Amino acid sequence: MTQDNLELVRLDKWLWAARFFKTRAMAAEAIDGGKVQLNGARVKRSKSIQIGDSIRIRKGPVEYLVTVQRATERRVAAKEVEDLYSESDETKAKRQAVLDERRALNRAFAEPDTKPTKRDRRIIRRFKGKD
Repeated sequence: MTQDNLELVRLDKWLWAARFFKTRAMAAEAIDGGKVQLNGARVKRSKSIQIGDSIRIRKGPVEYLVTVQRATERRVAAKEVEDLYSESDETKAKRQAVLDERRALNRAFAEPDTKPTKRDRRIIRRFKGKD
């Protein structure tokens, strides 16, 4: 029995293997913090997942809703990640909308092309009440 053919895999190992988290410790912390749900319920990090399970993952403002297609304990290459789970078009669209909104907000607060001049710094200090 190879590790790729296992039917049951720990949730924290699978999240790490599927590249949702950079380390297993980060995956475990997210699970313990309630940011990961398995089949709609909050679970412990040692909970075994099976093919067909639904996993909801919240990472900041972004939310993933995936269905397990393959269970593995080994971290896979980035190109092979899509074989481990499937995600509905609806959740992809929601995630993209959130990312687009954040990008638009960042553009509104773009840094200036040049450093402030001496005069600009004086104006900033006066505005902040430090002068």
